Amino acid sequence: QVQLVESGGGLVQPGGSLRLSCAASGIIFGIYVMGWYRQAPGKQRELVAAITTGGSTNYVDSVQGRFTISRDNAKNTVYLQMNNLKPEDTAVYYCNANRRTSGPTISYWGQGTQVTVSS
Repeated sequence: QVQLVESGGGLVQPGGSLRLSCAASGIIFGIYVMGWYRQAPGKQRELVAAITTGGSTNYVDSVQGRFTISRDNAKNTVYLQMNNLKPEDTAVYYCNANRRTSGPTISYWGQGTQVTVSS
């Protein structure tokens, strides 16, 4: 059974920091591209950051320079370090594991963790 379990969300003041973690089980973690998505109320889910199996990263423009995605394949865990948080970062953050195959793309999601940035 595949599980992606996020943790580390919470309430933080503007300018503060949080570190999200996503622990994976039931998959061969190292062969999956890992991503963090977020969804704010009334908005579509968007990709925030992703990291490939080789460690290459990409970010949505709005978080570039403030967020850092990393992975520890030995711990089957992906992280999202979020610094200088802004109210517009408020959303439910979801972890995703994605792998392309010769057939359909395989994709798994976590249950989400709430991040609220407010004074």
